[in-house]
Amino acid sequence: MIKKVLIGALCGAVILTVGILIGNYGITKSGSSAPSWVKDVAKDVDENFIEKFLAEVDNMQIQANLKELTKVPHMATTPGDEQTVEYVLKRWKDPESGLDDAWREEYMVYLSFPDPENPNKVTVVDPSNNVLHTVREKEKSYTPDQLDPEVVQPYAAYSPAGQAQGKLVFANQGKVSDYEKLNETLGSLSGTIAITRYGGAGRAAKAINAAPFGVVGVLVYTDPLEMNDGRMSDENETYPHSWYLPPSGVERGSYNTHYGDLLTPYLAAKEDTYRIHPEDITGLPPIPIQPIGFEDAYKLICELGGPPALDTWQGGFNCTYNYGGPGFKDTSAFNQSDVKLDIHNIEQVKSSANVMGIIRGSVEPDRYVIYGNHRDSWVHGAIDPSSGTSVMLELTRVLGRMVKQKLWRPRRSIIFGSWGAEEFGLIGSAEYTEQYFTRLSERTIAYINVDIAVFANATLKASGMPSVQSVIFKAAKQVSAPGENSISVYDNWIKYSNRTSQTHGTIPRMGYLSGAGSDYAPFVHHLGITSIDMSYTYDRSKTSARIYPAYHTAYDTFDYASRFIDPGFTSHQAVARTAGNILIRLADSLLVPFNCSDYTEILKVYLNHAVTLYKSELQAQNIPMKPLEQAVASFETAANHLEKVIRDSDLANETPLKVRRINDQLMLLDRAFLNPLAFPDKYAFRHVIWASSSAGHPTFPGLADSFVKANTSGLTSDWERVHYHVSVLSQAIEGAANTLVDVI
Repeated sequence: MIKKVLIGALCGAVILTVGILIGNYGITKSGSSAPSWVKDVAKDVDENFIEKFLAEVDNMQIQANLKELTKVPHMATTPGDEQTVEYVLKRWKDPESGLDDAWREEYMVYLSFPDPENPNKVTVVDPSNNVLHTVREKEKSYTPDQLDPEVVQPYAAYSPAGQAQGKLVFANQGKVSDYEKLNETLGSLSGTIAITRYGGAGRAAKAINAAPFGVVGVLVYTDPLEMNDGRMSDENETYPHSWYLPPSGVERGSYNTHYGDLLTPYLAAKEDTYRIHPEDITGLPPIPIQPIGFEDAYKLICELGGPPALDTWQGGFNCTYNYGGPGFKDTSAFNQSDVKLDIHNIEQVKSSANVMGIIRGSVEPDRYVIYGNHRDSWVHGAIDPSSGTSVMLELTRVLGRMVKQKLWRPRRSIIFGSWGAEEFGLIGSAEYTEQYFTRLSERTIAYINVDIAVFANATLKASGMPSVQSVIFKAAKQVSAPGENSISVYDNWIKYSNRTSQTHGTIPRMGYLSGAGSDYAPFVHHLGITSIDMSYTYDRSKTSARIYPAYHTAYDTFDYASRFIDPGFTSHQAVARTAGNILIRLADSLLVPFNCSDYTEILKVYLNHAVTLYKSELQAQNIPMKPLEQAVASFETAANHLEKVIRDSDLANETPLKVRRINDQLMLLDRAFLNPLAFPDKYAFRHVIWASSSAGHPTFPGLADSFVKANTSGLTSDWERVHYHVSVLSQAIEGAANTLVDVI
């Protein structure tokens, strides 16, 4: 009996000892160590990785990319375009440096082309219909590139086919005010042909504005004063001797006012999608329009009769720009002659491809950072868009190789888009956002657009929502500027373009994405996704060029880019490093690197301008601005609160749900500024802060435009529209403020 008791006591002691040991070394030890996923969830951006990335970006690889991409012209849906589709796909599927996955997305889109069998013609004809002068149909060749049979004749995409004939008049930039002045001076423009220069009004607007005055056809040219700093001779002044546009160079372009496929508004242009009738498309030129080179424009404008045009209408030709008689001078060889347009454009529905690629996120794969650039060009497109594509391919090479070698995987998923048919109106990116509207709206952190990566080699230029200012600046400070002075891209940028911030002092001047100039438009204006557009550009103190001179011409070639835009491709490299740095931070940072207080600063600037410009007149019309002032104050309070929450939180040790909540507040901020009814006359513009404006004031666009209209007309209905926009703004800003406060 005693033996059994001793054995039982001993067993009990052993069990107790084992229990204590387990409790001490098992439960306690394992309880104090976090699950394996915690480390991944709490990880933040790795600065050492960013340094490694910056070192890997190779300017010679970018040069090689550009040389390959510009071998042949690659206008949308042409064989050359298909060649670039296959090239990008091959790169993104490379087993050593490719992405996790890559594929093509096809859309059936409505495009406009010149008839290769029946070229467009512009002639001067006498009363007997004898041709006195024929405008050059193709640009002069200086290198074999211009001899490629796939170089498309200069034309105005979406210009209607037809014949127009009449006396010539000079209509400056084709603005409504220009036609009003011309009509007032000449008495009538009925039956005339107008010649206009690029700038001032959109391409299509030059014809849309002309038609109500009775103008039957429009010519467009690039004035050497506004593109070439006055230089005109290809013997020693223009390309191939410099970057300036040769006399026969013609800027092609899309002459439509809406972006996206024109037959499937707000719907993705898949094969079976409902399409409107072509005659129901709005925003297209109602009369024939054709671009020409300035060598021909010189011959026409310098022969015009009539009174001298305004001083502000004079250009770079060594003659007086007259309004036209209408028509030519009595002393001109063209006296009594007409200008005749024979336009034979054809419209076709054709298959256009986006090339998509992805690196899957390790922690938040359902959160996307999208990086995009269009692939199609008008001709060889070395600068527009292949400088951007060559940069994107270098980013994907470096990041893809690191993923393949298991050296890195981003926290969030990265989507790369090589958009098709951008030149015809941002078609590829718009169709993508329409097809995946809900998913992108709910999951996208940001969109980065690098279209023309390098306009020139002087300084960085960046535009975006104010909330991304800080991450752009941080990235720019880490990248060396091209050249021998060894300063950062940030310090170089601030020398060329800066502003004074109440919060930060002197900082580089960022632009805003208020128009639809590139593929950021559907992301910003339609989906309300925080976006960035960036490039390297020129020194504005050294040239007045509207854009790089070979833009949309047959001279935008590898030779042009490598000799005159960025010899050595170090500016391309700087853009790749800066954009890639931003991309990594957006994809990898534990907390999305957006700053709401910077948004506050710009809203207050816009408000101050609105108060100065409009408040007294609005009070006279019994339209209160107090709700708008209160909304901006509410936004400031909410933004400060969220910034304090962030500062006071140790997010790496917080519950992942708190981090996710704050990140969602930051991600969705710009969605709060969307109003689908604010701009019924502007297709796919819903963002009430960054919509385009014609008023020319740095303030809220809808308020600015409606005020100008009401102040001009004096109509009660127009003043009611001003009140409407004050209410839209007030409630959108108040609503955005509510998204930044603690969730209730």
